[in-house]
Amino acid sequence: EVQLQASGGGLVQPGGSLTLSCAASGVVFDEYAIGWFRQAPGKEREGVSCISHSGLSTYYGNSVKGRFSISRDDSKNTVYLAMKDLAPEDTAVYYCTTDDGVLGRGCSKFPEQDGMINWGKGTLVTVSS
Repeated sequence: EVQLQASGGGLVQPGGSLTLSCAASGVVFDEYAIGWFRQAPGKEREGVSCISHSGLSTYYGNSVKGRFSISRDDSKNTVYLAMKDLAPEDTAVYYCTTDDGVLGRGCSKFPEQDGMINWGKGTLVTVSS
């Protein structure tokens, strides 16, 4: 059973930085593309970033390009999302998700959720002064 645990959320002031982590278990980690999505109150879920199983390809939503950076450490079964220049509009619950491994579509449908089948519980990021 695939389990994903997102962590690292919290309260940060505008202009601040935060790094989220997504730890996975129950998978051969390097076979999976990993995505980050977020959902703000009253809004639809939005694609934030995605990294291919090899780590060679990364993708970002338009609203976070240049401010967020995704990376993976397969030795730790963990993906990171480094966020800087945070703004109140970045306030949301952040979720990590995976595709279906070797049979999966990777990040090909990003920023749509299509093909992402395993979801963890989110971590709340609040940007406020």
